[in-house]
Amino acid sequence: MTDEATLSAVFVDANPALGDVAQRLLHLPGVAFRIHRQPDIRPDALPGLLGSAQIALIDHTGLPTSIARQCERLAHVVFLGTGARSYMNPDELAQFGITVHTIRGYGDTAVAECAFALMWAAARDFARMDREMRAGRWMRSDALQLTGRTLGVIGFGGIASEVARLASGAGMRVLAWNRSARTHPGVTFVALAQLLAQSDVVSMHLALNDDTRNFLSRERIAAMRPGAILVNTARGALIDEVAMIDALRSGHLRHAGLDVFTVEPLPPGHVLTTLPNVTLSAHSAFRTPEANENLIGAALEHCRRIAAQRP
Repeated sequence: MTDEATLSAVFVDANPALGDVAQRLLHLPGVAFRIHRQPDIRPDALPGLLGSAQIALIDHTGLPTSIARQCERLAHVVFLGTGARSYMNPDELAQFGITVHTIRGYGDTAVAECAFALMWAAARDFARMDREMRAGRWMRSDALQLTGRTLGVIGFGGIASEVARLASGAGMRVLAWNRSARTHPGVTFVALAQLLAQSDVVSMHLALNDDTRNFLSRERIAAMRPGAILVNTARGALIDEVAMIDALRSGHLRHAGLDVFTVEPLPPGHVLTTLPNVTLSAHSAFRTPEANENLIGAALEHCRRIAAQRP
């Protein structure tokens, strides 16, 4: 129980690692925090879980507007990341007096390192050789040497700048396309068509919204350099998944390294799990101790501002 002068906040879906960090960091005068250590919950359980809480901290649980309307005192959602629109409709929630806060920059290095790891694993075909060797087959594969190759980065924010830093250190040429004009040391900004045609590896770093959904369309995948590698650590819906699968099957794409998918969790038996030239990661690019500390620290700052603005 909290008195009327105290705000109530619930972290609704804390996984073990985030829960431990939250337990240590989430302490604030005027805000009573409760940490629900069950990462997999149904959206329809949220009204009962939140009760009279005014603030919900959400990692990955969907919050349909119809469910949010049942949370009688909910006024703020602190979404632990940037991709809130994959889990809720902030515009609709705003109409019912619920403000959605997002967090940027907390895991730029972690996600960039994952993108780089997927790129390297794809170039060396590590995942396929690992599977074959575990099955008792000695499969050897010719690799793509990345030094001297061209990396094309689509969307250029904090994560992409870290990817560019790593790629430059590995001796790669870095091209980038961004929706607004940008400059960055060691990066050449070009038209999208030029990037697709010249890049040996294309890495996605756009935010997902109505304008970027299926941004990498069938036509744009066809315009990619034959034999290119595609890496996605941003959002699955940025890519026309069916077109990507067709390109992987035909060999137009050499390999895809994917941390994100159109439907998550990836359903058992999904076609992507059957293709030999795909390396899969379970939307875990940002999950490092350093990123977790940054994430919960930023959530605390959101709560601090909410409390300070309360009449």
